[in-house]
Amino acid sequence: MATKAVVPILDPDITRFRERLRAGDARLRATHDAELPRRRRGLGIQALQLRTTLIDEVLREAYVRHESLLPNTLSVALVAVGGYGRGELHPASDIDLLLLQDSPRYANTQAFAEHFLRFLWDIGLTVGHSVRSHRDCLRVARSDITVMTNLMEARLLTGDEALLARLAHDLASPSLWSSARFFEAKLAEQRARHTRYDDTGYNLEPNVKEGPGGLRDIHTIAWITQRHFGSADLHGLVKVGFLDEREYRTLIDARNFLWQIRNGLHLLARRREDRLLFDHQRTLALQMGYMDRPGRLAVEQFMKRYYRTVKQVQLLNEILLQHFAETLRAPRRPVIKTLSPRFRARNGFLEAVDAHVFAEDPRAILDLFRILQEHPTLQGVRAATIRLLRAHLFLIDGAFRHDPATQSAFLAILRAPAGVTKALRRMNAYGVLGAYIPAFGKVVGQMQHDLFHVYTVDEHSLFVLRNVRRLMQPAYHAELPAVSEIGRALAKPERLYLAALFHDIAKGRGGDHSRLGESEARGFCQRLGLSEYDSEFVAWLVRHHLVMSWTAQHTDISDPEIIADFARQVGDREHLDNLYVLTVADIRGTSPSVWNDWKGQLLAGLYHDATRVLRRGLGEAIAIDARAADARREALEHIGDCAPREAIEQHWARMDADYFLRHDAGALAWHACAIARHRTTLPVIEARVRPNHAAVEFLVFSPLSDELFATVTGSLEHLNLSIVDARIHMASGYALDCFVALTGDGKPPNARELSHMTKQVRTDLAAGFRETPVRPLPRALKNFPIATEVHFSSTANGQLTVMEVIAQDRPGLLHQLALALLAGHTRIVTAKVATFGERAEDVFFLTDECGKPFGQGASQRLTELADAIRARLDGTAPIPR
Repeated sequence: MATKAVVPILDPDITRFRERLRAGDARLRATHDAELPRRRRGLGIQALQLRTTLIDEVLREAYVRHESLLPNTLSVALVAVGGYGRGELHPASDIDLLLLQDSPRYANTQAFAEHFLRFLWDIGLTVGHSVRSHRDCLRVARSDITVMTNLMEARLLTGDEALLARLAHDLASPSLWSSARFFEAKLAEQRARHTRYDDTGYNLEPNVKEGPGGLRDIHTIAWITQRHFGSADLHGLVKVGFLDEREYRTLIDARNFLWQIRNGLHLLARRREDRLLFDHQRTLALQMGYMDRPGRLAVEQFMKRYYRTVKQVQLLNEILLQHFAETLRAPRRPVIKTLSPRFRARNGFLEAVDAHVFAEDPRAILDLFRILQEHPTLQGVRAATIRLLRAHLFLIDGAFRHDPATQSAFLAILRAPAGVTKALRRMNAYGVLGAYIPAFGKVVGQMQHDLFHVYTVDEHSLFVLRNVRRLMQPAYHAELPAVSEIGRALAKPERLYLAALFHDIAKGRGGDHSRLGESEARGFCQRLGLSEYDSEFVAWLVRHHLVMSWTAQHTDISDPEIIADFARQVGDREHLDNLYVLTVADIRGTSPSVWNDWKGQLLAGLYHDATRVLRRGLGEAIAIDARAADARREALEHIGDCAPREAIEQHWARMDADYFLRHDAGALAWHACAIARHRTTLPVIEARVRPNHAAVEFLVFSPLSDELFATVTGSLEHLNLSIVDARIHMASGYALDCFVALTGDGKPPNARELSHMTKQVRTDLAAGFRETPVRPLPRALKNFPIATEVHFSSTANGQLTVMEVIAQDRPGLLHQLALALLAGHTRIVTAKVATFGERAEDVFFLTDECGKPFGQGASQRLTELADAIRARLDGTAPIPR
């Protein structure tokens, strides 16, 4: 075969091509920046068209410049494939090309491909490419669904049009990929992709393209549509009854909105970036014209629209895939079973018997979900029935909500023995729950812009309800056995389900959401027909849903007065048991990483201590000395013969009654044995994994030193341990400090790791006091700056000063606070460390250097201490030396 001579291309015009690309990018950016605040529907399309047209023109010209390197007798086509092929080219999207040729002899196009691709690289274009013959395209497409999908979107840029047309014709053959086989492959692909994103589109930093409800879900619909109907035009689904006109418009508006976001992300990052990172959420919100309002940040408004958009896409994706499944999987003879006068099962899916079911009797809306509960083998709801239901949501009005029949139906859903969570999730997905409980509808898609709440309010509430249900079901007993025992014994569990639905229902309104939610819950329960007692019970749970968590994590629950006060707040075992289960479910439903064994232990200790107070009677005096004596006797049972009895007694004689109240018997025994064994070789440094927990407990017994606490906190934080509790005791010239810490992965260390930790603390103590440098903030935390707050108060008995520090969480925070307290000549008795996402709320119980609380005359000293803490954490003033 004759070929034209290869002439080295010394292109003096590379600069011109680069300038052309830069000018095109500048035009795209200017258009984006100018139009984005208007949030116009067509903006996403315009940006894609600008970018696609620019790259098309550049590639065609580049092809012409190198065309002489191709053999005259070879038929070749330059083809855009994948996202570029469908004209969906975002500012930094992949540019995927196929050099299609009629001959499998690739050596004939090697010179062209090398020079052409090198030229594209020189002008600043990075492309993905393949060189294939017609036969090879079919061979690879037959075995690889991804290649098949890319080729389905092939679009001619330049070259032999007939060559591409022949390939498109052969790719359409059912023998290559039947519609049914293609559908199942794409469905499996989507399920696997959703699993990678925890099956939720409500992640804190969602992936706009790949996450559930993102652009890829729309692509999947288009691909299946093209394979089945021969066209990727989504409006064609209206003609065949798979979508109605309103749903089509919703889908296109959602796609355009997601396009706008993806364009913005690429322009902000100046590279391909499909994750809606914290760094970009605030910027995009402002660019799109959102403004901060009282109680509602601009970024929260923007993200609420995003989450509501992906929810719409997920629902429409479900409806459409259900339509295709019904079409492609339907047996020749449908299996139909009547379930009620209004509903029947068709091939395992629930459907309305006719199109007038909801119009004739709106109560059928809730009946649908009851029937799903009663027939758990049903696979779901037929697409046409979902659409029919959503078209009649307007029937859920005031009369519907006050109808005794619908109230009974809703209560029946809550009281069903199984399927409660699934029913309410489905009601939320179809828009029924928000219509029936309008206050709930207002928090659908409502996200709080922080690292603590990783789900929208509606998703979080349903997760809490799910967790409550799990604590009542034997199948999940092993997760939290003790709490499950309490949960399964609760009377009227529907009250707790309602509290779960309403506990955060007033988020985003401004003000105290617990008080506002209490009012909403009371009104709804009364309308639902609950008794006055039960209505008040649910309202009380909503009002106090944070009390138990706050008490456990912010107060010294070894103090009998604290326990007594908490017991007075709950009043009786019924309220305590329900509040305990709700609190555990709430924390576990906030984020997968928030719950840990240490929090579980704190709550369990508070629960059991409050139970004893309620059993004894709220009016009975607290006998501290008697309780301390009981603790010593119980500890002796744990000690055995680990050390001489006289050495144990000598150690205990140094300690006051408060020490015995602030540790359980196992810890007291561990302290006593360790100190008695090593009393001649101070300091004593021991570590253990707390029994039945993943937390690590450290004991440091040493001659009294003002620098001890700061030194140990620096050492533990250097080991990447998160300190969650610290208790300090001073007696007869000695300090007994106890620390509880968690590892970075939440797993207990093995014996070798525990030994290493102990040696490191001992080494650091031997080296003497030194400040640990401030460590840089992680990326995510930088997006949530929190100004440090310092508040002072006194304990109820007036014996200690309480300092609460609210600050941005960061590595080494407790050590920095210890340094500030050391410089202020302040002694720490107890430290309670709590972290809520990016927000740290640490509580210290303090005395002055003489062991006395700070009185009224010490206000100036406390002011200086607060200033010093803010200086260290916020850099607002020089750090005192």
